[in-house]
Formats: sequence, structure tokens, C-alpha cells
Amino acid sequence: MFRNLIFDWSGTLVDDLGPVIEATNAVLGKYAVPPFDRESFRRHFRLPYREFYTEMLPHVPLEELEAHFRPAFDAALTPVTVLPHAREKLEWCAASGIRTFVLTSMDSTAFERQMDDFGLRDLFEATYSGVLDKREIIHQILETHGLNPNETAFVGDMTHDVETARHGGVSSIAVLTGYNHPEILAAVRPDLTVPDLGALRELLDRRRISRPIATVGALIHDGAGRVLMIRTHKWSDKWGIPGGKINRGEPSHTALRREVLEETALVIDDVRFVIVQDCIDSTEFMRPEHFILLNYLARARGTDVRLNDEAEEFLWLSPADALALDLNQPTRTLLAVAMERKLMIDS
Repeated sequence: MFRNLIFDWSGTLVDDLGPVIEATNAVLGKYAVPPFDRESFRRHFRLPYREFYTEMLPHVPLEELEAHFRPAFDAALTPVTVLPHAREKLEWCAASGIRTFVLTSMDSTAFERQMDDFGLRDLFEATYSGVLDKREIIHQILETHGLNPNETAFVGDMTHDVETARHGGVSSIAVLTGYNHPEILAAVRPDLTVPDLGALRELLDRRRISRPIATVGALIHDGAGRVLMIRTHKWSDKWGIPGGKINRGEPSHTALRREVLEETALVIDDVRFVIVQDCIDSTEFMRPEHFILLNYLARARGTDVRLNDEAEEFLWLSPADALALDLNQPTRTLLAVAMERKLMIDS
């Protein structure tokens, strides 16, 4: 299940292929180059579009071509429309807690106007337009917004979108509603291909409701009466414990040791199971999820904590002082059970 979707604009969310073909043919006509029909354009056009124009008009500067293209696009007879299912897909993402972005080569002025004309601006966390080569900033987008590549997909209609996804280490989802012919897209082997955004929504909806997510987490103590608490933006900046998802085929104890090491740099031993909790669409978590929380108690071999980018702060403190923190509810329950059963080991 993807937590973050980066969308292309033209051919993916809006249908502007008609006016683009009109404008492109107008530009080519100024230099006596024969026009494209729709089928041939879908087979030949590519991004970055400077490569397309370098092939068609190798001796004409790109700036000169753009000066011809923009007024021709504005004068095109074919209207620009929102593609079927696009608005519903974006609204579904918002309702499902999926973060959405736009990365497009489209001229920024025209893009901003279309966002407002179609009432889509509020459905995106951030947008990036006028980007000739999307590969050049895909890593910047991931880093700026803290997007985990394993939970992110780039949705687009062109081979360049698939190549950008691959360059950024994210999944590629190709839609067949836009600029590139299906045979052209198939040649670059996207991770997933759908006929339109409606089909993508149905597919992700089925995956979303198929099963809960199994996770592990540990209340870590130092053997001297202190426990480790970490504060993370993922849980509304509340305090909690380190942990994460169990990978397919990974034993839960292995997953716990891996997650603790990744998030805190601590090696743990004396791992003991405490409780299992259901966490269903908690308003404290950053998005709606159904987690099955396998909660453990573990002892740290040292106290030198080095947090990764999933948490902002840590404290070693007594269990009683930990209860006074602004804890997320699953951590508060785990800590209360551990104290009631007197599971903490004092030196």
C-alpha cells in the first residue's frame, strides 16, 4: 500500500493532449515540418521535450520554440479537461491519508491557472512545475517531504515518468490515458500499469482493506530502572517506543531487533513478549491504519541512542516519569501493563 503518490499532470490528471498536438503542429509548421496526427504523436513525443525538439528541429533554440508554443497552446480549439476519475482519485487519497504531490514539465503559469480553474489546488501537499527533466529533482522532493521511497509511487503516462520513478528509487505506475502509446510504455516495464485512475483507485482500495498490518515495538529499559521514550512526528509528536512493520518472511523477534537498531542504534537482549494490541484508525497516528501491535519488553546493551529521521527526541527516565509524558495511547497501555506486572528490572 502506497503512503505517498507523486502525480504527473498532463495526460495523467488532465487531458490536454489535443491542444498540445495543435500547438506542436503550429510550431512545426513555422519550419515547414509536416504535422502529427494523434496516433503518430503518441508514438514519437517524449520527455524531456527538448530531446523531442532537438530531433525534429535540431538547429532551432528551445527558447524560440517555446515562444511559439505558448500562444499556440492558448489559442488551441480543443479544450483542456480533467480526466475521468482524476478528481475522485485525489479525493480518495485525501480521505485515506495518502499524501499527494505533482511533478510536471508543464509551463508553471499554465499549470497554476489550470489548478485553480479545475479546483484541484487544495488536493495536493506540494506541486513542482516547469521541470524539464523530472529526474533532476525527484530526490529533492523525497528528501524535502520525508517520503520513504518504499512507500512512494510516481503516477504518470510517459516513459520519462517511469524513468524518473526508477531514478528516484520509487515505484512506477503507468496510466494509459495520456501521451505515450501503450506499446511505448510497455517497453520500459513500469511496476504497475492501469487503464485509468479509476482502476488504480479500485486496486489500491482492495489492497488497503485486505488485511491489518503486523508490527513490533519494545519498551526498552537499561537494567537500572529507566525506560527509553522517543518522540515522533508519526504519532502527532507524542512520546512512544521504537518499532515498525514486520517484513514478509521475517520472524517477529528479528523484526524487533532490526527496527530498534535502525531507529535508535541500540542492540537489545532479554526480549520478552508483553501484550498484543489492536490499533484501528488511531487519530494519533499520521494516517488511518489498522495495526496489530506486538509489544515486547527488552533490555538495551548500552544507552547511547542515535535516532534516525523517524523520531525527533529521546529520554531515559523512570517508568513513573514516563507515564507523565504526553504518550500515545498504545505506549501508555503497554507501560501501565509492564508496571502492573512488575516486569521492569532494577539494578
